Amino acid sequence: MADDIRKYQSAVDIIKTAILQSQARAAKAVNQEQLALYYGIGRYISANTRNKNWGTGAIETISKRLRLELPGLRGFGVSSLKNMRIFYEAWQMIEPNSPIAIGELEDGASRQEGEMKEASDNQGNAIRQLQLANLPNFPLAEFLSISFTHHIRILENAKETDERLFYIRYCHNYKPTTDDLPGIIKRQDLYHHQDKMPNNFLATIPDYKQAYRAIRMFKDEYLLDFINVEELGMHDEDIDESVIESNIVHNVKNFIMTFGRGFTFSGSQVHFDKLGHDHWIDLLFFNRDLNRTVVFELKNGKFKVAYLAQLSAYLRILNDDDRRDHEEAPIGIILCKEADKDYAGYIMQDFRQPMGVATYKTADEMDPELLKALPPKEELQRVFVESSKKDRE
Repeated sequence: MADDIRKYQSAVDIIKTAILQSQARAAKAVNQEQLALYYGIGRYISANTRNKNWGTGAIETISKRLRLELPGLRGFGVSSLKNMRIFYEAWQMIEPNSPIAIGELEDGASRQEGEMKEASDNQGNAIRQLQLANLPNFPLAEFLSISFTHHIRILENAKETDERLFYIRYCHNYKPTTDDLPGIIKRQDLYHHQDKMPNNFLATIPDYKQAYRAIRMFKDEYLLDFINVEELGMHDEDIDESVIESNIVHNVKNFIMTFGRGFTFSGSQVHFDKLGHDHWIDLLFFNRDLNRTVVFELKNGKFKVAYLAQLSAYLRILNDDDRRDHEEAPIGIILCKEADKDYAGYIMQDFRQPMGVATYKTADEMDPELLKALPPKEELQRVFVESSKKDRE
């Protein structure tokens, strides 16, 4: 028992020294320094627990003693220390020569307590912090820019490395909250729906880089979870495009966030008179990243070829009458309840304007298994209320 206490005290001294040294450098790069610290502590804990160098209850004991010796310390509870281990073990492949010997971890542990400076130097080396290699195609800047809690939410909800990297980039670009992130990964499933929307962008957008950018921007299916038909008190057959559209307009911020960054709302039921004929465009946006107007046509039913013809007419009118000299040609997206996407992609080939076809679901149509994974309704309402208050502030 006495040997265990000395061993744990040594661990406490090593971790405490690393914390104090890290806090002194934190002003330079707070988030990066925090990630590096947590990675190093995670490595240290992983090596000692996975190799059974520590006994049962070691993490609990170390956490308790850390908080006793550093009053007011936050973020080093038992679950947090375990999350640091998860973080290291998930990303240990990104660091050159990541494995570290137990002997190196405990270097300096037998120093006398009075030799604090010498022990401090040795203990600082014992927890070797994150040192990233220059890995090709690894989003280093994005990795270091997002919070530790975002990293943990990604690791909890996405299991494959490529999927995790996708959501790291997503968090860097779109800044979702840690409360929203699990739902984005599990319910919207952005990763598995990217690049799959049937479209003719490569054939109709001359600049292939712009074409690929447009392809990456849109998914093949969207969850419009801010539209709840049950709350509207209507049955499916009673809900037409105007009802869905009015809810989208009412929740336009959520709609824009659903589709991604760079969108600004231009209007709904936008009227154009062309040669004496009236045309009403459901939803009109402008996307700064694409430098294009984007049309969304809503259809509460299955995809029909006629929808493409209607969309093509709108795009022609916008191109002739609304497009400015510095802008690219407009893009159109059909949003419908159901679609044979292979068929839609085939038919679309003969249309000259850039367009795509995507489907959508509403909150009441979610998979029951996914609904089980969601927090209780009361918790979702609480998060929504708090988010609304922040928006108003």
